[in-house]
Amino acid sequence: MAPAGSVHDYSNYIPEGNAVQKLIKWKDQGANIHYLSSRRTKKELDAIRQVLKKYGFPDHQNLIFRQQGEGYKDVVEREVPNVLVEDNCESIGGEAEMTYPNLQSELKQKIKSVVVKEFAGVDDLPDSPSLL
Repeated sequence: MAPAGSVHDYSNYIPEGNAVQKLIKWKDQGANIHYLSSRRTKKELDAIRQVLKKYGFPDHQNLIFRQQGEGYKDVVEREVPNVLVEDNCESIGGEAEMTYPNLQSELKQKIKSVVVKEFAGVDDLPDSPSLL
């Protein structure tokens, strides 16, 4: 999602490109989708939940986030998804700031990493999650 105005105006975020339609296709093919948010406070998380619901994101209730003292890798290591789609973190340091490269080695064998260009969305990803 992208901010419509200020990056801190979470309730006015809008989906990038055709993200909702892409994720609906994946859901229709059996994908179980979780959204990892950078937000942590109840107010911010509620705003993100409302945006997911407003735009019709599938599995919009599956919003996960970092608990106190956790990094993104901790959340992914706890959830152990089959596939992790994340951006390349280009504006904040690249690979060193990404989640997958920082995972435990044994978990990297269980999780497929899909990297998209920062702010580019998921439009260029396959319409079938099995092709990731």
